[in-house]
Amino acid sequence: MTLHLFRTKPVEAIGASEDDAAGVGTLRKNLSARHLVGFGIGVVIGTGIFTLTGVQARNTAGPAVVISFVIAGVVALLAAVCYAELASSVPTAGSAYSYAFATVGELVAWIIGWDLFLEFALGAAVVARGWSGYVGNLLHLPTSLFGEDSTVNLGAVLIVVVLTAVAVLGIRESARVTGALVIVKVAICVFVIVAGAWFVTGANLTPFVPAGRPADSGGGLTQPLISAVAGLHPAAFGIGGILTAAAVVFFSYTGFEAVANLSEETRRPGRDLPLGLLGTLVLSTALYVGVSFVVVGMVKYSRIDEGAPIADAFGQNGLGWASALVSLAAVAGLTSVILVDLITVSRIGFAMGRDGLLPPGIARVSPRTGTPVRMTLAYAAVVLVLAAFVPLSTLADLVSIGTLFAFVLVSLAVPLLRRTRPDLPRRFRVPWSPVLPVVSALACLYLMANLTVETWLRFLAWMVLGLVFYFAYGYRHSRMRAAGTPPEVGGPRAEVMGER
Repeated sequence: MTLHLFRTKPVEAIGASEDDAAGVGTLRKNLSARHLVGFGIGVVIGTGIFTLTGVQARNTAGPAVVISFVIAGVVALLAAVCYAELASSVPTAGSAYSYAFATVGELVAWIIGWDLFLEFALGAAVVARGWSGYVGNLLHLPTSLFGEDSTVNLGAVLIVVVLTAVAVLGIRESARVTGALVIVKVAICVFVIVAGAWFVTGANLTPFVPAGRPADSGGGLTQPLISAVAGLHPAAFGIGGILTAAAVVFFSYTGFEAVANLSEETRRPGRDLPLGLLGTLVLSTALYVGVSFVVVGMVKYSRIDEGAPIADAFGQNGLGWASALVSLAAVAGLTSVILVDLITVSRIGFAMGRDGLLPPGIARVSPRTGTPVRMTLAYAAVVLVLAAFVPLSTLADLVSIGTLFAFVLVSLAVPLLRRTRPDLPRRFRVPWSPVLPVVSALACLYLMANLTVETWLRFLAWMVLGLVFYFAYGYRHSRMRAAGTPPEVGGPRAEVMGER
């Protein structure tokens, strides 16, 4: 049994080069680097810039929240570089799931796939509820149907239904919608930077790094894991506050791995995937740093509004009309995040169904649209229920911990795959390996340690549930197991699914 659990899948048997023995169909190659950057920015630029800037500047880092965004962006960029090497070498749907399958085996691959389901399901549901609130405020709609006070959040239901229809229609149609939304929100972010720069004053930026002090935080399950284990007290302001804020604003960068999940639908993955991944992170980091600098420069950090920091900053400077533009950018940003989440997780389910770990029938690709329609609808149904009935503010940190956990595995997969498959063609190579991938993994682990104990407990509970499902269904129906035990475990010449 142990051999089956940790048997790796040869790269030659993964993704686009794999036959369709499972009968799920194949995905169509319609995407270019431009589409990938559009999808990447579509999922990255979202709630983070419109809310986290104000909260972290006022309570944790002051004007130095700009540095926090830079640190979080660098950590995300390290992970993106690792994703770029693996995605260009193994162009397949499933990204981190498939990379784990090629390096550390089936069981860990399942855990990663299950983890990604959590990340994207909760992420889409949280964002759908946020979208409902923004639209309700913008159009003055009843709070009984739009917003957190509603019994059934009708706004969240409507946006999930509409975007599910778009995701089902086809990847090219989804790319067009995402591209239009990205143009809107990037244009408004640039407007915020250019217009706001005229109102930046040195007085608001002084002191840039306020003097540090202990943060006001609860104990027990609400304290960060690093505090519970090492006895360290969370810091506000100073260097400690900058690092603490970096762990929180990292949420702003989550989702860029969606680009890697589209590699099997990319025309030239060896060239376009690194451009898509790195282009997404560079552009997103530049926008985040620019917007956060303007906000803390327009208003003293102690007076920043936590709920709507950008709109309030313009309002305090006599430009209240700009708040409508900011709300429009927020709606466009949240819409694209939901759409990319729906697309991404259906590709993960497609890859897992192709391997037999999920029922192949649910992962089957529609010959008419070229998309895994059933998987998209099943996932959308879960998101719809969560978004309609469950207030998810207390679960939002699960999105971050799920993302960071996947980043750790992807970072470590780079040196592992180089060792087991040194002959594998690599159009893009991580520089200074294995040092840079290890640094990436350690940085992600540090950010995970800054999340609360209750977040870790919920994450572990989800993992246990996933293991129960795996041994009840996935292990018994795995195509790897059905093919018989290969002569080598983890080696490049392992026989899997009839291939040598």
